[in-house]
Order: sequence, then structure tokens, then C-alpha cells
Amino acid sequence: MRLLLINGPNLNNIGIREPEIYGNIGFSDYFDNLKQEFSGHSLDYFHSHSESAIAGKLHESQSDFDGVVLNAGAYSHTSVLLRDAVAAVSVPVVMVHISNVYSREKFRNQNIIAPVCKGIITGFGVDSYRLAILSLIR
Repeated sequence: MRLLLINGPNLNNIGIREPEIYGNIGFSDYFDNLKQEFSGHSLDYFHSHSESAIAGKLHESQSDFDGVVLNAGAYSHTSVLLRDAVAAVSVPVVMVHISNVYSREKFRNQNIIAPVCKGIITGFGVDSYRLAILSLIR
């Protein structure tokens, strides 16, 4: 199975940014661990701060991938563009959040992309990505 992991804005700072919320392992190191753990599958990674670049990658995903793990970051709460992009593709998309967004600021409780995703995993640290991968390959 070929899977694409997409990270949105500010997620390039995982391991540095607010380690009490996001942990202290950098995403590239964690991604290397995921590739080893799921060596029987192909994992690709894309990161962008640009909403339109993420939407473009989602559109491309349906011809190149069997599933997408999406951490849209702050765009989860604001982006109609990304919601529509997820709804437009036939490939299953599982949304992840590293922190439990429902235990944080009230504005994070509104997730406009989640309703068009196959599922959402939130609050398990970077292990949320692993759980999302498992949900797609089973």
C-alpha cells in the first residue's frame, strides 16, 4: 500500500515547538521510524505552509496513493479549500492531530475538515500518525 502523509503549517517545528504539547522528537526522525515499522508499505511525506499547495497535493494523491494521513494543523479550523479538496478525492483521508484539540482553546473545537474524512485521530502525540496508518492498512 502506498500512503502519503501531509503536514500543514507550523508542523515543520515538531520537536522544537511547545514540546509539552507536541513532544520532543523531530518529525523527520519520527517519519524514518514509521518507514522502518511499515517497511512493507510505501510512505511518502509532504509538508507545506501553503493551503493551495496542500490542496494540490490532495488532488494528486488520488492517482498516486491508496490513502492519505493529513495533519492540516490550524487549517483544520479555517480551511474550506482543504475541506473541499478532501471531499473531492476518492482516496481515503484520515485526519490526525498530535494534541487533543478538544482539551485546548475553544476555537480548536471546530474542525471543518473532519466531517469529510474517513476518520480522525487526535491526542496521541506523534503516535497519532502511526494509528492513522494502521487504520488505513487494515
